[in-house]
This record gives sequence, structure tokens and C-alpha cells, in this order.
Amino acid sequence: MTRNKWILLALIAVAVVAFFVTGANEAFTLDAIKAQQAQFQQWFHEDPWTVAGGFFAVYILMAALSLPGAGLLTLLAGALFGFWIGLVLVSFASSLGATLAAVIARTLLRETLETRFSRQLARINGGIEREGAFYLFTLRLIPIFPFFVINLVVGLTRMRLSTFYWVSQLGMLPGTMVFVNAGRELGELESLAGILSPGLILSFVLIGLFPWIAKAVVAVLKRRRLADEYQRPSRFDRDIVVIGAGSAGLVASYIAAAVKAKVTLVERHRMGGDCLNTGCVPSKALIRAARAAEDIRRAPSYGVSAGEPSVDFAAVMGHVHGAIAEVEPHDSPERYRGLGVDVVEGEARLLDPWRVQVGEQVLTTRHVIIASGARPRVPPLPGIEDIEVLTSDNLWELKALPKRLVVLGGGPIGSELGQSFARLGSQVTLVEMGPQLLPREDEDVAREAAQGLEASGVTLCLSTRALKVVAGDGDLHRLEIEVNEAGETRIEQLEFDQLLVAVGRQANVEGLGLEELGVGTRDNGTLDVDGGLQSVLPNVWACGDVVGPFQLTHASAHQAWHATVNALFGEFKRFNVSYRALPAVTFCDPEVARVGLNEREAKEQKVPFEVTRYSLSELDRAIAEGDTTGFVKVLTVPGKDRILGATIVGAGAGEMLAEFTLAMTRGIGLNKLLGTIHPYPTHSEAVKAAAGVWKNANKPERVLGYLERYFNWRRGGGDDADSSSQPVTGDRAGASPERHEASSLSSAQSND
Repeated sequence: MTRNKWILLALIAVAVVAFFVTGANEAFTLDAIKAQQAQFQQWFHEDPWTVAGGFFAVYILMAALSLPGAGLLTLLAGALFGFWIGLVLVSFASSLGATLAAVIARTLLRETLETRFSRQLARINGGIEREGAFYLFTLRLIPIFPFFVINLVVGLTRMRLSTFYWVSQLGMLPGTMVFVNAGRELGELESLAGILSPGLILSFVLIGLFPWIAKAVVAVLKRRRLADEYQRPSRFDRDIVVIGAGSAGLVASYIAAAVKAKVTLVERHRMGGDCLNTGCVPSKALIRAARAAEDIRRAPSYGVSAGEPSVDFAAVMGHVHGAIAEVEPHDSPERYRGLGVDVVEGEARLLDPWRVQVGEQVLTTRHVIIASGARPRVPPLPGIEDIEVLTSDNLWELKALPKRLVVLGGGPIGSELGQSFARLGSQVTLVEMGPQLLPREDEDVAREAAQGLEASGVTLCLSTRALKVVAGDGDLHRLEIEVNEAGETRIEQLEFDQLLVAVGRQANVEGLGLEELGVGTRDNGTLDVDGGLQSVLPNVWACGDVVGPFQLTHASAHQAWHATVNALFGEFKRFNVSYRALPAVTFCDPEVARVGLNEREAKEQKVPFEVTRYSLSELDRAIAEGDTTGFVKVLTVPGKDRILGATIVGAGAGEMLAEFTLAMTRGIGLNKLLGTIHPYPTHSEAVKAAAGVWKNANKPERVLGYLERYFNWRRGGGDDADSSSQPVTGDRAGASPERHEASSLSSAQSND
């Protein structure tokens, strides 16, 4: 920081300290203002320019330094100067003060805060980049954040100060009028009976209703701006057109039809999208077949011998396609037409915000929901175009089991499919650029998953970068890789018959006409929408994989509810999507399931947390089944039982996670989970056991000390504790008393 910046910072600090030390903050209370009102009015009548000028300067200073009291000063302006003079003074003073606050933030803090709070500033910057001055106008008109926060945050952006000033002047004017009028009414109050005066009541009603009124005004302005650019139809054929019949589109159209809206669902390929045809359903069917083969291999550990399993890959794929066929009617056009949805097959393209062309047909609609999904991303490796690459889309057309399979990508898809093919008999090598599998998970979680894959026969190449593909004359090809170990790199080649690419997915945004209408995309290629899933066009919404950030079937359904409800009823109430309690499961062995924050994310976001860990090696059901791999890890607020996140690694982790997801969604803490009766012996007891570990680590030591003395006294002893009492030691120290009769004691304790 330069010398001039330090001087400016020191002056601001002195001014702020002086404001509180001198007791000036106590002067800006309603009682203090009412007590001095007569004196102020006398001064104003004697020297109006000095008093008005002094008030103007004080208001600018308080707004510039973001000091508390600006709201009361606005009321005071109405009480002292009347409506019109007060309105002029406050309107210009607040705008100038806000601009100075933006200048201060830009001068002192922009470089530092842009680096430290880049994620928090991304939404504001995105909105300004998308809509410019209109975005700031909506923030001023409907203050999502307090005005002083808007001053500081927008000051950190690249908006021109002249634009910031005039938009602030215009956007704050309606609210200023309401508050100045309320102040004028308060200034004329002469007795308590005056509190019930119609004018004062109306002023406070306007303060309460202003956000709703302003929201309606902004909506009208957005529609007017659209209507000026495009020709709005005089009437509409439909309430909603949904583009894409994957999980997001199906849920959106179902909800719209359920509330009797007229909805058209457009799909260019197959109903059900990736989940039914190429994702969830076929992959889980394959995983089940692979697990059956692994169960046969493990059978001797239970005293059952069946020999090495014989895998008929054609029959395995028959099982996969049979599962798809059995689920398919749930997502069929016939079913959705029966629910009241108009299902249309074809390519959809937006001609303008209200017209969607499908083939030769043009549909007019009040709202459009984009649910076009995503597709596997194939990296531009040299030589990759010379071979037929497998992805999660075309994998299911394989006729023969690959002898040598190389998997690119160690995320959930690569891990699940790589392990499954290894269990079915392929020689699998998995290549991951990062230092661990499942890059979003904690290191200990990734380590358990890696051990599970290696136990299944997968060769892991971590910290390894794919360089190029060398196509062979026949079916045998090579992948050139760069391996990084202990800071040293070496070049190797992997032979393969098939290359499965699982390095992420790319949003389907092309060909929809969105770019021509100004609907932009983020850096990762997903559509740019706000927290309510609304695009820059107020009647165009998006949900599912085309939006992200979580490309999961249940995340798509969760978003679809918000997009549909906001589209149909957003004039009255809008809902922003929350991912705080969004569960996710990777179906490898051991399963990895998580909801909320993990340790890595909590540290990145600087969220204080306490970790509670319970090993499945202590769970009786896991011991009985000989499958003790894994653990339960819970993050809580330090000293409290409120759950910030939970991760489970082990058999059935995805099923156990539901209890933590419910707890986070409904605000249930670990004490309540500990007080819930769980059947014995089950895997779900691990949830209660983890809560017991937390309770033991947070038990009231002082109260227990008093109880120890009390029981010692009741036994006829002295004040000293029984010398035979010893602390618990060994592997089970700190574990929950979660065995048999002790379970009822922990339940009673948690209900206390």
C-alpha cells in the first residue's frame, strides 16, 4: 500500500473513532432527534443556508464513511426541512456520499478484496457485466444488501463513477421520498394520539410495501425494455415451453402441468435424457453386475467357494439395457401427455424471448425453461481423433469386454466405470491429472476410494497428464503420458484397446438461439443465470446440467422446481436455489457419500468447524458382514451440534447419508440424532454412533464432576472421587456408548 493510501486510511480511521468516542452516534437516535427538534427548527429559521449546508455535509460524510445513522438522518430531514427541501438535500447528499464510499473502497481495497473475495464478488460483477447500470438500479431500488454494502462492493467493480452516481441518484430516489415523508409526519407529531394519524400510518405502510412495489416496478421496466427490443405477442399459446426432457425438463413440465399451467415439452432425441439412457440407470446396472462378480471372488472369506466368476459381457449389457427398458415408461411421452404435458419432438430454437421454433411450428409462450443438459467433454489431445473414443454416451453400445481399458479422469464417473470394468475382467489403468481421485473430496476420503479401486485391480496413475494418442494399425493403441513423482517427471506409454474419456461434461447451449438474444455463458460454458435461475431475459430460465454447478440428477430436479415456480409465480414470491444440503454419492466400492461442507471446502471458505469421526470398524453390522472399510465424518459448528456437513465412506454410504441430509434440511442437530432409536444391528447405527462420539467429546465435564461427588457421597464415601475410577483408554476411547444397553443411556442423555 502506498504512502497516500496509508494517510487516507488513517484519516478515515480517526474520523470513525471520533464519531463513536465523542458520543456522536448517541445523537443519532429517534429520541435524541425529537428532543432537539425545536432547537434545530429555530436554527434553520435563523440561518437556513448554514443549517442546511451543515446537514448536507454531515450526511455526505456519514454516507462516505458508512457510519450508522443515515436512515435517521433521512427521517430528520423530513422533520426539519419539510418534504421538498428534505428530499433535495438527502437525494444529492446520499448519492454524493455513496460515490465517495465507492471511491474509498476502490482506492484502498479493490486489489486486496478482489483477490480475497473473488467468489463473493463474482455475482455482482457478473450482474454488472450482464446488465450494467440497470443491475445497479435494481440493487438501489430493491436493496438486496444494505446501501452501504452496495456502495463498497460496487466500488470494487469496474463501473464508471459517473454512471454509479446518476444511477444511485435515480435508484435511491423513490425510497428517499418514502422515508423523508415519514420524517415529515413524525416532525408534525404533537401528541401520542397523532401516532394514529392517517398520514403517518400511510408513511410506514409505504416503508413496508416499498420493496414489493419496487420489485413490481423493476419487473415492468425489464418487460418494457424487452418489448422495446422485440415485438411482444398480444396473446400466448402457452405458459411455459420447456426445452429438454432430461431430469430437469421432466420435473419442470410435471410441476407446471400439476398447477394447471399450459406447458409444452420439447425433446430432440430421447425422453429421460442422460440419466435414463446413458447415465444413472445404465451405470448402476453395470455396477451391480460388477459387484456380483466381486461377491463371488470374496465368497471364500465367508466359507463359501464358487471359483472364479465367468463373465458373459453380452449378458451383462443385456441386463443394463433391460434396466433402461423397464424404467423407460416412467419417462415416456405417453405418460407425460397423460399428465397434461404437450410433448413435441424436434429441435427447439428461440426466435425471441416469447417465440420458440420447433421445425416449422412457432410456439408463443410467456416463459421458456432451458433444460438442454450436457454431454461428455473430449479433450483436444493430439491423435485422439484417429481412434474411436468411449464416453459415458456411447459406452453402452459395446459388444465385447475391452481387454485393456484406459480411463481418462478420476472423478466419480471415471472411478465408478473403471472399477466396474476391472471387476468384470478388463485390465484397467486410470489416469488422473491431479494428486488424488475424486478431486472435490478430502484426502482421507480419496485415499479410501483409491485403495478400493486398487483392490479391484485398477492401476492408478495419479499426478499424470495425458500428452497424446498414438493410434495403432489394429485395435491396440498407445497413450503417451507424463508422470510426476516426487517433483520429477518421466514420459511413459500405456497400451490400450479402448480409451474411456471421463474428464467432465460440457453444457448443451449451441443452436438454441440464446447467444443472439444476449444470454451469455460462464467461463465453464454453462448458462449464466442468477440465484433464482433467471437469465438476462426475465422470462427465460434455465436448470439442470446446462446451468450446473452440480451435474447430478437430483440437483437438476431441485433446480427445476425453483425455475418453474419462479417463472409461474415470481411476481409474488421468488426462491433462490440453496445447495447447502445437496447430497452427492459416488457409487464406487467403498461408496463415497457427502452432504454439505467437507474439510477442504470449510477451510477454503474460512468456515470454523469441529470434526467428529467414527470408524466403521467399530460398527457391529459391518463387523458381522466382514466389510469394515470406511468411516463417518461430521463437521459441526464449534461447541454446537449444528451440522455443517457429513461425509460417509463405506458400504451403503449413500443410504446412510439420507439421515444427515434430512437433519441439515430441517435443522436437526446431532443431539436429536443421538436421541433417535435406531434398529440393531444396522448400518444406520453409524449415524447415531457418530453423534455419540460428538456428545462424548462435548460432554459437560463440570456437571459430571459434581455427579461423581454426589454418587460418592451417596455410597458413604468422602469428597474425593473413587480411586478405582480410571479414564477410558485404548482404541475405543472417545467412542459413543453405542452397544446394547448403553444405547438407551445415550438416548436419554441426548433427550435431556
